[in-house]
Amino acid sequence: MFTAGAESLLHQARGIQDEELQRFCFRVSKLLQDDPGPAAVDALQRLFLIVSATKYPRRLEKSCVDLLQTTLCLPTCPEQLQVLCAAILREMSPSDSLSLSCDLAQNTRQLSLVASVLLAQGDRQQEVRSVAQHIFTVLESRQPEGPSPRHLLPVLSKIMGLAPGTFQEDQTNLLSKRLVDWLRYASVQQALPHSGGLFSTPRARQPGPITEVDGAVASDFFTVLSMGQHFTEDQWLNVQGFSLLRAWLLHSGPEDPGSLDTEDKSELEGSTLSVLSAASTASRLLPPRERLREVTFEYCQRLVEQSNRRALRKGDSDLQKACLVEAVLVLDVLCRQEPSFLYRALACLKALHARLGADPGPDPGSECTLLPLAQFFLSHGEAAAVDAEVIYQQLLTRLPAERFHSPTLAFEVVRFCVDNVALLHARLPGLLRPSFPSLFKFLAWHSPPLTAEFVVLLPALVDPGTAVEVLHALLDLPCLTAALDLQLRSSQATSDRPLWDVSLRVPSCLEAFRDPQFQGLFQHLLRTKASGSAERLMPLHQVLQPMASCARVIQCAEAVPTLLQAFFSAVTQFADAALRQLALVVLERSDSLYRVPQYQARVHRALSSQLLVLCKLRPSLVVELSRELLGFVGSVGSLRGDASMLTCVVWAIGEHLSLACDKRCTVEQINKFFEALEALLFEVTQSRPSADLPRCPPQVITALMTTLTKLASRSQDLIPRVSLFLSKMRTLAQSHATSSAHSEDAGAICTRATELLALLKMPSVVQFVLTPSTEVCHPRYHRDTNTALPLALRTVSRLVEKEASLLG
Repeated sequence: MFTAGAESLLHQARGIQDEELQRFCFRVSKLLQDDPGPAAVDALQRLFLIVSATKYPRRLEKSCVDLLQTTLCLPTCPEQLQVLCAAILREMSPSDSLSLSCDLAQNTRQLSLVASVLLAQGDRQQEVRSVAQHIFTVLESRQPEGPSPRHLLPVLSKIMGLAPGTFQEDQTNLLSKRLVDWLRYASVQQALPHSGGLFSTPRARQPGPITEVDGAVASDFFTVLSMGQHFTEDQWLNVQGFSLLRAWLLHSGPEDPGSLDTEDKSELEGSTLSVLSAASTASRLLPPRERLREVTFEYCQRLVEQSNRRALRKGDSDLQKACLVEAVLVLDVLCRQEPSFLYRALACLKALHARLGADPGPDPGSECTLLPLAQFFLSHGEAAAVDAEVIYQQLLTRLPAERFHSPTLAFEVVRFCVDNVALLHARLPGLLRPSFPSLFKFLAWHSPPLTAEFVVLLPALVDPGTAVEVLHALLDLPCLTAALDLQLRSSQATSDRPLWDVSLRVPSCLEAFRDPQFQGLFQHLLRTKASGSAERLMPLHQVLQPMASCARVIQCAEAVPTLLQAFFSAVTQFADAALRQLALVVLERSDSLYRVPQYQARVHRALSSQLLVLCKLRPSLVVELSRELLGFVGSVGSLRGDASMLTCVVWAIGEHLSLACDKRCTVEQINKFFEALEALLFEVTQSRPSADLPRCPPQVITALMTTLTKLASRSQDLIPRVSLFLSKMRTLAQSHATSSAHSEDAGAICTRATELLALLKMPSVVQFVLTPSTEVCHPRYHRDTNTALPLALRTVSRLVEKEASLLG
């Protein structure tokens, strides 16, 4: 989110028209032609803001573009101007007006800027290969006074992402050799200061030794965790080489690390010779790639050892955690590419595992180390016979419960689950699904950015045993957000709490959160594992009502319909194992939702459509749930709620309450539903609209009339009764059509009543048209004009037209 000043500048930049932009380009060109100074820097900064503020490319004058390229390649041009010129040219990419070439660069810094512009164009005329060739020409130079390749390593990383197949075999070996030198043989002495003072002595300017993060003098080779006041060029290359290392290993590693035969792999892992071959003296004779892996392993081992030291400064402590994460990730890549490293890596990672697993309250930043460590043991734990369940329990249950408000941790944990869902099910089948209440805390607190990930993850969290509990949890998700907000507000540790909506004062909610009367419900809502049961949270809905207007709660409520759709798409794969219980939950929870603005209407629309899907998958649900459905259509709450839910329930009754769907269906059941629906239709049409009972939508009335007609066609003793009722409905609708403001709705009701009355005159036709058999629903009956359905439709159309002409 930008500040008001930044927003104003962006708005002004986006509002500049082409004519004004061309005049400004003319001014920029004039400044670049003269001796560029602060005015040129200011103008280039403004030009960069203009071209980068819009999504569409801005067109600059060719003369201005040419001057930008010329300025970029001038050997005497200040670095700030070159950086701005390169940034503007990158924003214009791809462009046909560029004439840049790496041959024009005078030094490695300039080459890196020119290369960044060329790579932004895409691989035009083998530009990527040309850039790579120039970079490796610099790498081949080993003279100490030669150009430093430090600025070119980010460009190499970009090339690996754009065109992985660009590097040739000799280039791959060359970079591997250079990385070995930078990682293993960097100086262990600090660099001299850039300039000495007037009274400095030669002894005072002598470089001191590199130290560890705890202040001790380094006793081993230089790493990214080595400390000093000034750094030499090879030390900077050591740091940048480590940042490039994992990507390079993945690029230059075996084509298919997992293609080794299982028996060969196990023999290789257990071979004593493979462990002995890792000795330092023998490793110097290895080919460049194998030598790089060996040095990489030693480097990561040293980083793990350095991470155990107590840093003197907080910034160094944060650096320790970041480097430890990267070291474990690199070790994971090494062990996948070369299994002989596995047993050697386990020695240090088991100690790290024990330290993190035994710590009851980890530092807020150290939990990020659990993710790569869990990934390592998940990938290699089976081969190494390591039980890392403590790590997974901490990652999936304790961390979400304690650190749900950390956006970085939330995204990383959820992505870990999504990326490894197959491995988690294969090796830890009883861990992921029971942990869904903890994972849902991430979702409740960060619903906008995590909704897409949970749509992918939900099928892995649902099975016949957890489906009902997951559905309750999804419906209570906004309530969980409010409870998490209260949990943070009541926390005593104020140093690590995130900001919330300070304008929302909820003393009554905080009192309820601490009240023993509600402790059981709050504990169930904030549980960390699946309990196998569902609690009615209506009392919490009432006490948390003041928080329903909280922005975070509203955002969470907006995500629930999307999640419900993903949930039901997953549960339909279980055949009918849990469909009955799910249909019951849909009916029960339709009037017991947390009252967030617009939440009930959105959830009702989602649940109603899914109820039809459940009934279609298992048509006997209507008969099995006859008592619950009768209670639903007879309750006042169904009239006060959203019309979509009642409409779909009524429609499902008309579609599936028949002997064809369930042999247990009886005439008595049909008569009971008919009487209940008839009473409901009478109530919605005869009662006056009020604040408690608003006007009934026409789709509910037409659905009721259609369902009553369907039921009458299956129990033909009801035909005279429904015909009389439909005649009254038609008369009532005609009177409303002339006197009411809702004449269009009344016209639709009148038309439906007329159609149904015409169908009832031919009982065999009405059942055939309104509830056709499965065979009749086949497309052949719609394409072939000689089959029964088109003939029936033509007959009914003539009857309806005749009836309408008589009424006219």
